[in-house]
Amino acid sequence: MSTTFEDRLNQALPRLASPDVLDNKGAGGEIGFWIFDYPPEREMEMRSWLSEVIEPGLRKQKPDLKFVTVDLFECVISLLEERGLLDKAFEMQLKKGDEALLSTLRSVLKEDRLAARIVEKSGATDLGLLIIKGVGAVFPMLRTHTLLSALHPHMRDTPLLMLYPGRYDGLSLKLFNKLGDDNYYRAFRLVS
Repeated sequence: MSTTFEDRLNQALPRLASPDVLDNKGAGGEIGFWIFDYPPEREMEMRSWLSEVIEPGLRKQKPDLKFVTVDLFECVISLLEERGLLDKAFEMQLKKGDEALLSTLRSVLKEDRLAARIVEKSGATDLGLLIIKGVGAVFPMLRTHTLLSALHPHMRDTPLLMLYPGRYDGLSLKLFNKLGDDNYYRAFRLVS
């Protein structure tokens, strides 16, 4: 019998609030990087679930837990605005196309730089949990497996939950259930 999407959603908050996740217990000595993968067509439900169930549920069940949700898309837009590149990026896309824009943005949006920025802006090392959303919105500008690898040295004992529109089987990430697998084995599925 397979577990439905709704069943998995119902299991997520108790699992997320558990000592196994928040105290990094049971993770085989690895940093607690957790992925909640979901069908991409359920994106709008995921957004509602995060803001209406997970965030308020964590505040209620764990009032002392300091956590932050980072939207990768907003993070990328903010970085481009700060560097005065957002309008230039729009112009470049219109004049030269998507491929030229992506090639140019790769130098600005390197995953190691973005990881350092996420940690700095969120105060991740002082948090009890960092939640990352917006993964699908930043594709193909960013690669999830590379960003997770870049976050590892920065996170120390702070667990991370990434909401992932696609499939994670414990060995590879398959964005939108369609794109080629990206090998990444250092995270754990939050709910099977």
